[in-house]
Amino acid sequence: MGVLISGASIAGPVLAFWLTRHGFEVTVVERAPALRKTGGHAVDLFRPAMDIVERMGLLPEVLARETGTDRLTVQTPGARPVDIDLRRLFSAMSDRHLEIMRDDLSEVFYNATRDDVEYVFGDSITSISADGEVTFEHGAPRRFDLVIGADGLHSNVRRLVFGEVPHHFIGGYLAVLSLPKNFSKPNHTFLRVGAGRMAGVYTADHLPDARAVFLFRSGELEYHYRDVDRQRRLLREAFAGMPEVSAWLVEDGSFYFDSITQLRVDTWSRGRVALVGDAGYCPGPAVGGSTSLAVVGAYVLAHELAAHRDHAAGFAAYEREMGDYVRRSRAFALTAAKRLLPDSRLDLWLLRNGARLVSRLPVSVGRAAARLNRNGVRLHDEVRVKAYPAPTKSA
Repeated sequence: MGVLISGASIAGPVLAFWLTRHGFEVTVVERAPALRKTGGHAVDLFRPAMDIVERMGLLPEVLARETGTDRLTVQTPGARPVDIDLRRLFSAMSDRHLEIMRDDLSEVFYNATRDDVEYVFGDSITSISADGEVTFEHGAPRRFDLVIGADGLHSNVRRLVFGEVPHHFIGGYLAVLSLPKNFSKPNHTFLRVGAGRMAGVYTADHLPDARAVFLFRSGELEYHYRDVDRQRRLLREAFAGMPEVSAWLVEDGSFYFDSITQLRVDTWSRGRVALVGDAGYCPGPAVGGSTSLAVVGAYVLAHELAAHRDHAAGFAAYEREMGDYVRRSRAFALTAAKRLLPDSRLDLWLLRNGARLVSRLPVSVGRAAARLNRNGVRLHDEVRVKAYPAPTKSA
């Protein structure tokens, strides 16, 4: 069975990895001219995604790319800086956690699949017919049994098949840009937090540069997601009252900007087409654990397709298996978006001192406290991914 996957970031290569091991013939098409290796931001992998990475045999490669960030210094207006032990903080959230640059994770997955998967860079899908005929912006038309959209929040496949799906804005914006490496130091993130906004800078030993990340609360802003000049202006305006971070707002280097929005699509499949990862159920960039969700979603989709002769039954089983995880991630993201960007001095105090307290508690006490939290702090560890038989290459 021939499968076309749109998107070569995270969900796409993970899906390709497992499909090929079940005997599917996989092609991945990616709009970018090559694998993205500049810019990007740090992402978190929690227990279920880490378990899948280990089943893929890729745990050593992923561990080797870990950012190694273990200290966080938080500066809020009128208060002394607070130093936080990040490993203790994350251990309260998950028994198995790792931070890695998104582009590094993508490269690990790509390297594990490039010998078994056909990758087509610098092209994109322009139409998908009901019988699997696919046309491309540059390449010749081809026919596939299935088409999977793994092409992110602004999914081209979703637009072509599902039409314009509204994004549910949950109150903020995220930006990431690259800086000279001397703006930060390895293993340490420096964070400045004000009412409704925060900015942090970090790096890692293996990175050639540093990264600055910005989050700010705002009403919905008017801009096109490809209009970088407009996005840079909006970012400068949002942080105009924080001169201490103005030096981070450099004009050159890589840059990323997007709204913190959710997708609440009722179904992730239609005919021969399905969506996976942010293309189908983005809970919100930076707040909902979307990278772990994408890894798990790709793993489940591949195995459910392999378990069913009929793709419609496979798609339906995939949606059933992922439904609760997606719903809980969305709910958690709504809470996280509010708490990450405090509005008042009291909220700032609670954020600063709450994180400091958890980072200083014994690990067992921190985990116990997190388990009592009703807002889903440990939602990833509470997910139980279905046990699937080993691939047999029977498709």
